[in-house]
Amino acid sequence: MTTEKNIKEPRITLLGAGPGDPELITLKGVKALATADVVLYDALVNEELLAHAPEASVKVYVGKRSGDHTYSQDAVNQLMVDYALNYGHVVRLKGGDPFVFGRGFEELDFAAAYSIPALVIPGISSSIGVPGLQNIPVTHRGLSESFWVVTGTTASGKVSNDLYEAARSKATVVVLMGIHKLAEIAEIFKGEGKNKLPVAVIQSGSTNNEKVAIGIVDTIVEIVEENKITSPALIVFGEVVSLHPKFQPIREFYGIVAEE
Repeated sequence: MTTEKNIKEPRITLLGAGPGDPELITLKGVKALATADVVLYDALVNEELLAHAPEASVKVYVGKRSGDHTYSQDAVNQLMVDYALNYGHVVRLKGGDPFVFGRGFEELDFAAAYSIPALVIPGISSSIGVPGLQNIPVTHRGLSESFWVVTGTTASGKVSNDLYEAARSKATVVVLMGIHKLAEIAEIFKGEGKNKLPVAVIQSGSTNNEKVAIGIVDTIVEIVEENKITSPALIVFGEVVSLHPKFQPIREFYGIVAEE
């Protein structure tokens, strides 16, 4: 007897879950979850989102965060395809946006190699959404005309070379996956004479565990240690951080003049 499971057409939805708050997912994303036969979800995904999937659907945790690589990327790719071929609709649920350091295109490419139709549903990237929730715009007239989003740590475990270029610019620089190299990254900005540049470090942005540290390049490492901030966290370097309410006493203490 042929079961429904065996006759479903394989398909994959690559879905961005947003920065952590379960309400910061798109309506299109919620609708995709409602039709999922399988959900493969990462460590940074709020598990409350799984409630949008059918109760009978298969939910598989596949890790993927700093220090937690439960499954290799190759293994995740193969799981995604195998589940699609055997169960039907696989929702690959990824933190933030799938294409911002999410290796989403690798998964898309792997699905294409098996001729499995795939749909991309973007998510709110923490690189923009998390600073925004702290009233820190990544661009602001008179302060920043552009922004960089840079990984703090490359696949080789080293600081990205792009950070040296970013530190030379007047742009806002948002660093993801860089909290454990904060001291090294701060030295790059000091090397460009930006010792008093405003900095924000935000842990678990948009969630109940959110912590925020505000300072300048010279002091941010100490402030982060005092506040016991750790991963997952992002770092924002730039004059736009001066717009945060907590920066005003820092400005007065160090006599920092706002740039026009």
